[in-house]
Amino acid sequence: MAVNTLFPTDYQLHLFHEGNLFKSHQLFGAHIFKNSDKVYTRFCVWAPNAQQVRLAGDFNNWNGEGYDLQKVNDEGVWIIVVNQDLEGRFYKYEIFSQSGDKLLKADPFAFYSELRPNTASVVYSLNNYDWKDDQWLNRRGKKNPLSEPEVIYEVHLGSWKKKQNGDYLSYKELAAELIPYVLEHGFTQIELLPLVEHPLDDSWGYQGTGYFSVTSRYGTPDDFRYFVDQFHQQGIGVILDWVPGHYCKDAHGLYRFDGDHLYSYSHENDRENVVWGTANFDLGKGEVQSFLISNALFWMDYFHIDGFRMDAVANIIYWPNAFERKRENPFGIEFLKKLNKEIHEYQPDFLMIGEDSTDFPNVTAPVCYGGLGFDYKWNMGWMNDMLEYMETPSYARSQVHSKVTFSLLYTFLENFMLPFSHDEVVHGKKSLLDKMPGDYWEKFAQLRLLLGYMFAHPGKKLLFMGFEFGQFSEWKDKEQLDWNLLDYEMHQKLNAYVKVLMKVYKRSKPLYELDHLQDGFEWIDANNNEQSIFSFMRKGKKEGETLVVISNFTGVSYPVYKIGVPNPGEYREILTSDLKEYGGTGLINKKVIFALEEPFHGQPFSIELTIPPFGFQIIRQVKKRKERKGNGKEKVRSHAVSRRERK
Repeated sequence: MAVNTLFPTDYQLHLFHEGNLFKSHQLFGAHIFKNSDKVYTRFCVWAPNAQQVRLAGDFNNWNGEGYDLQKVNDEGVWIIVVNQDLEGRFYKYEIFSQSGDKLLKADPFAFYSELRPNTASVVYSLNNYDWKDDQWLNRRGKKNPLSEPEVIYEVHLGSWKKKQNGDYLSYKELAAELIPYVLEHGFTQIELLPLVEHPLDDSWGYQGTGYFSVTSRYGTPDDFRYFVDQFHQQGIGVILDWVPGHYCKDAHGLYRFDGDHLYSYSHENDRENVVWGTANFDLGKGEVQSFLISNALFWMDYFHIDGFRMDAVANIIYWPNAFERKRENPFGIEFLKKLNKEIHEYQPDFLMIGEDSTDFPNVTAPVCYGGLGFDYKWNMGWMNDMLEYMETPSYARSQVHSKVTFSLLYTFLENFMLPFSHDEVVHGKKSLLDKMPGDYWEKFAQLRLLLGYMFAHPGKKLLFMGFEFGQFSEWKDKEQLDWNLLDYEMHQKLNAYVKVLMKVYKRSKPLYELDHLQDGFEWIDANNNEQSIFSFMRKGKKEGETLVVISNFTGVSYPVYKIGVPNPGEYREILTSDLKEYGGTGLINKKVIFALEEPFHGQPFSIELTIPPFGFQIIRQVKKRKERKGNGKEKVRSHAVSRRERK
């Protein structure tokens, strides 16, 4: 291999500058090439405003003299080929700006970084991992996520669980502990707070410096690949929180990379994100588009990630610092369309989830139909309304009744995901359990009710770690979850309820099959504000697959409560939040409930139920199986199936 073959082609450079080099990480950064007995390490960087670029590292005593990069085009791509195998060595770029300042910068395309607080890049090869998740990838490609059950467990790896001395668990240690926990509870996917390299623990990864470098806090890139591989082998998806809108302003990072505002907008009002103290990417610049879209494909290719939750989409759709005026950013909007189009062409089953707090239309419509192209949009309106409703004392909820019903006016306009994320349980907002008003028992009862209502409401589900056993304190990002709470009875019972709720949800097609279609939902009674009781039906694809859902948002119980139902016959209660083993009072409907030939709530039939205080209930019609003629084996088989269902 001749050294000159290691240089980029004119076509590669053209694609990069116009915003269409979607594997730019294969050109830029540090790469090792071997040919016979010769080994080269190539470094390539984009710095158009630099007078000079040199390579400094632990292999030359951090003195770049004699390690000058060659400028290969007028748009500022620089390259050097070192006749050594520099695997595992630390390095940075010495960049001399137009004003003569010497900047010491980490590599924007580095695959690995020195453990913070140190900031050097590390030469690292990603070509040697032996994946064993083919079965998962094949199965994933055959599913339609819109008609599948999805319950995502949002996790901050640094505070889910820690070692006894307070140190972080490694990626491999986390895999060993987190996978059985996720399986035990029944989550379908995990979502990890950002794992791009970042200098400050307190930022939780949302202010990144190394977009191609999985953080070294918990181990190496191959350790993280092992983490993902193990989750996939157990049938669990892995979603990453991803932040393509803004980046960290630390001196060693992307900010003023070559002395000028290379990766961000040139105008201060557009560039400076005053809310987060970050810089906004210039999404209209071709090289930035190549950088970010390449980064998305990089996580797919090298880490087999199943999807992104894209942070702060509103900050991309609208110009920063001008949300009140809602001044649309055409560069941001076109970037989102381009990004989602390229991702779905490259990997159709990759999930793109937008955290958008605005009413911008068609966020989840395909790009070819004028939409932004996301698969899901977080339903922030539902989340805010429900939390405001739940934090209202139960005796006053009749006055804010529409907080519950309003979401059904728009819930089928987008493909929504219902989130109770980390943002809702931090910075003085209190935990989900502690948000609930009332005494100790009432808090648990209302949390069970809220979770039940969430699982019955149309939309996929996302919940932050700790909800499943009733974390009483809000999230403390420097400490692990309060696992000791599982030693207490009510927390154990809440945890048992969550596990059963998850099972019922995943086994009940009406709760997820038609999540994003009006056909899957019908109100029975949305207007009972006096008693704050809501009832509705969830429907599956097959005719007659219908569940009746009742939610009582006050502490008043009703021995007899009448609701309308669509069909005659027998009904059974398949889930109630008021079982004593879940911490409830034990007001349940044990016996078969017979439909009355009395029209009610606009339905041709009705049933009478016992409604517990702060109770959530799911009622299913009992289906009669027709016995086929034969030698009796069919009848025995039918009974066996019935016994399994009763379990």
